[in-house]
Amino acid sequence: MIGVLVASHSEEAASGIAKIAKEMSGQGNVPVVGVGGNESGGLGLSVPKVYRALMALLERCDGVLIVPDIGSSVLASRAAVDMLTPEVMDKVAIANAPILEGAMLAAIESFIGSDLAAVLDAAKEAKNLDKSER
Repeated sequence: MIGVLVASHSEEAASGIAKIAKEMSGQGNVPVVGVGGNESGGLGLSVPKVYRALMALLERCDGVLIVPDIGSSVLASRAAVDMLTPEVMDKVAIANAPILEGAMLAAIESFIGSDLAAVLDAAKEAKNLDKSER
């Protein structure tokens, strides 16, 4: 199964988004983890926090999709992936997707047994959700 790592500037936002994605994807069977905030508990995201969460997911998953919010969360996610060995690096992708919708669609795709490429595609498809239609 593919794990989903929600990476945000805010620990509360990351935890909340991870909870929604987990509960919307088969009663919590998909490994979805939120990581956020800096080492002192403020806004931001440190590379070590992302790396630790990523390694924990890789221990129990076939691969991991990281869904970051913006700015330094993207940079911290990229830096954490760069710390991996090439063999492990191939099991990780970073989604250019809206964080909530992307994490939720990725978790649903993981629940049905899809591989990392399909889970990534599902997350990216979240950019096309039209919330304005009645």
